[in-house]
Amino acid sequence: MAHIPDGVLSPPVLAIGAALAVAGTGLGLKALPPERVPAVAMLSAVFFVAALVHLPVGPSSVHLILNGLMGAALGWAAVPAIVVALVLQAVLFGFGGLVVLGTNVTNMAVPALIAGWVFRSLWRARPRNAALAGAVAGGVAVALTALMVAGSLALSGREFWPAARLVTLTYVPVAIIEAAFTAAAIGLVARVRPDLLEAAR
Repeated sequence: MAHIPDGVLSPPVLAIGAALAVAGTGLGLKALPPERVPAVAMLSAVFFVAALVHLPVGPSSVHLILNGLMGAALGWAAVPAIVVALVLQAVLFGFGGLVVLGTNVTNMAVPALIAGWVFRSLWRARPRNAALAGAVAGGVAVALTALMVAGSLALSGREFWPAARLVTLTYVPVAIIEAAFTAAAIGLVARVRPDLLEAAR
């Protein structure tokens, strides 16, 4: 799971995650014009719901993240959207926790921003291949999230190294699924409302 619970990570990892999350949220809010709030709210709700569907994979379970889609469609505004969804998930369903919230936000928001940059770079180079650019962004975001979650665990103690390796492996099928989902969603938006993707630049 991408949601790390409270009481697992070391204080330095928590502090770095919190600092990055606060900085990213500030930049995201600064880059969020009022007319973009409905789109941000809608994708935050989609992100919230996607994490409620858990699929068993070996001794663990995984869920869709959709941070690649959020990064491609929202740009920096993806960070506050992820914050709102993770706070509600922690408070209402106990996914993750409030102490570890900053690290969980960082582990999902930083890959979203990188995936958004990847998407826009590919899309500018080949405007007709929005779906392919979306597929790459979706897969990259999940892969980076898995690596960051694994890194957060590994940096918190050697006893978490097996869990870190397991996280990396279990998110391989999720990356493939999200690549296909993001390709379909971005391809549709690029055909009917390309202005929504342009606004994320």
